[in-house]
Amino acid sequence: MNNINSIAIFCGSSTGKNTAYEAKAKALGSYLGNNNYHLIYGGGNIGLMGAIANAALEAGGEVTGVLPHFLNRKEVGHVDLSKLILVDSMHERKQKIEQLSDAFIAMPGGFGTLEEVSEMLTWAQLGLHQKPIGLYNINGFYNPLLSQLDVMVNEGFLKAQNRAMVLTGTEPEKLIQSLNDHKPVRVPKWLKPDQS
Repeated sequence: MNNINSIAIFCGSSTGKNTAYEAKAKALGSYLGNNNYHLIYGGGNIGLMGAIANAALEAGGEVTGVLPHFLNRKEVGHVDLSKLILVDSMHERKQKIEQLSDAFIAMPGGFGTLEEVSEMLTWAQLGLHQKPIGLYNINGFYNPLLSQLDVMVNEGFLKAQNRAMVLTGTEPEKLIQSLNDHKPVRVPKWLKPDQS
């Protein structure tokens, strides 16, 4: 079992078209706050980012935001967090979030969310960390991506063991339980064809 105290959440700076996204963001934020998980996220006060941070804070949780200076200047920084860390770049933001977190969850979002969770998966695949990574698959949002990952395995671009790093769930409690229960498997990235 993993010793998870802090969970990074990657999610959209918009709320999306379906009201379920914001409702589920609030449910996850409340769950984190009520169960003493420290929320680490991108520091914004808009969209799903703001929804999950506010819900965690309202539940008495600790919330740390990591925000590049240029985004803070555009007044999207959340001013009521337990802690707001300002950094110089988007890359530094991801590094700091990874350092502060014991696990990662991607909620629905756009390019930024996809890029963030993809980088955490890549770092895990390369052995840079062994922290569990989950997708909060609200309203089947990530079903197409999960299908694409299966195509990557079938076509020989992704190892099945690395595909198994992507945990999924539709309810906060079950998803976080799967993060806690996950046992990482170290798989060399580059193998000869007869070793796959």
